[in-house]
Amino acid sequence: MRKVHGLVNQENRNSRLRTEGRNRGRAPGLHFSHEELARRRARVAAVLLRRDLDGLLMFRQESMYYLTGYDTSGYVFFQCLYRGADGQTLTLLTHTPDLRQAEHTSLIEDVRLWYDAEGANPADDLNEILEERRLRGRRLGIETDSYSLTGDNLGRVEAALSGFCELVEASDLVTRLRAVKSPAEIVYVREAAQLADVALDRAVEKATPGAFEGDVLAALQGAIFRGGGDFPANAAIVGSGPRALLFRYCAGMRRTDHVDQLSLEWAGSYRHYHAAMMRTLCVGEASEYQRHLFSVVREALEEMTEALTPGRPVGEVDEAHRRVLDAAGLEKYRYAACGYSLGATFSPTWMDWPMLFSGNPTQAEPGMVFFLHCFVVNSDLGVAMTAGHTCLVTETGREDLSSRPLELVAV
Repeated sequence: MRKVHGLVNQENRNSRLRTEGRNRGRAPGLHFSHEELARRRARVAAVLLRRDLDGLLMFRQESMYYLTGYDTSGYVFFQCLYRGADGQTLTLLTHTPDLRQAEHTSLIEDVRLWYDAEGANPADDLNEILEERRLRGRRLGIETDSYSLTGDNLGRVEAALSGFCELVEASDLVTRLRAVKSPAEIVYVREAAQLADVALDRAVEKATPGAFEGDVLAALQGAIFRGGGDFPANAAIVGSGPRALLFRYCAGMRRTDHVDQLSLEWAGSYRHYHAAMMRTLCVGEASEYQRHLFSVVREALEEMTEALTPGRPVGEVDEAHRRVLDAAGLEKYRYAACGYSLGATFSPTWMDWPMLFSGNPTQAEPGMVFFLHCFVVNSDLGVAMTAGHTCLVTETGREDLSSRPLELVAV
């Protein structure tokens, strides 16, 4: 039975606004089996016990989705999922519009609501929940590395729980578990990779001389939607001319010149699982310099892919990246890192832990998924060249999930 409690404003804090219950089968929007989610929660419970924590206060939407299926964009408001070390207790404190999100997408049975009102402080409602759970004086992990937990809200939580319990930083707890994908998750990653491949095909078809960037982007993203995919966790990047050197989205679209360059960075997204790709297209014709840059970028990406090896530090991928580009005299024009983990992430970014930077000692494990990218951005000449693909770490090496060939694309 699902419990829904209303936690109201300071004038009437201790009253229960309403209580609802109904039989719970599998929520219609749940993308994993109860058994799969139970295994994930058991792994979290084991880590909580090892760290001597009595529970976990989750503010990362990714953690909530991973453990319960809960899917919403409402995390931009105050929201917290309490997870007990007993392996069973789950209590969600959320905003009123997200009640039905929890009903439709998750297996959370105990949902508490806070209401907008002058002087409302949901951190006090959280304190009330923890008091009810008899957690006074206990050690609770907390996820502070969260886009949803603003500095203001963190201050409220710390003030509300000061003297009540001990808060222990635990942002890495679920994040590290999420980095290694289960077979059920890998199915969705593969779907995302297929969508990314088709998106490239549709973009290339539109990227003719004089093409409008908006039409290219519409074709790319439309292919993902038509294939049953989702919005990516951050905006796809499209840029021609001088904008081809920008690798953050910025507003405004232009038409390509008859001889131009067009940089694209996008991700197929399926059930929030991402598979990213990157290409710089040569529009009209490719210069000798562009062909030279591409040959170096391709060599670097091939060496980077080979360096992604189970049991080896992921920092070796960036060491390969640097070795090839620096030997070609392109040190000035490369980036300081060359990729990152991918998984089920929410706005504002599809980037996940760990990053691929030189010296990172984190070992690659089978089931990890990484976006490997190589940028050469020559601002002196106004020329860019990029390539990138998504790889799955396997028991014996790695698998390139991006099936389109690594070739210079001239349109």
